[in-house]
Amino acid sequence: MSKRLQVLFDEPELREIQRAARRQRMTVAEWVRQALRDARRQQPSATADRKLTALRAALGHHHPTADIVEMNADIVRGYLGGVPR
Repeated sequence: MSKRLQVLFDEPELREIQRAARRQRMTVAEWVRQALRDARRQQPSATADRKLTALRAALGHHHPTADIVEMNADIVRGYLGGVPR
């Protein structure tokens, strides 16, 4: 279901929006809808607090790690049928 949204612009700003819409061969309404969609896409999907909480939880896990060169060598040995050290 579509809902109406009213937005007020001063004359110079509205003229600039109208020119931008004309350049892209679309109505002002469609231009505004696309601009709002683009703006929403650029917004972070999670708050900084949620991201930090997830990061702290991940850092709390203790998984085996190694030097990246050693890990890559182990992977290659595994592909070749060898046994990792």
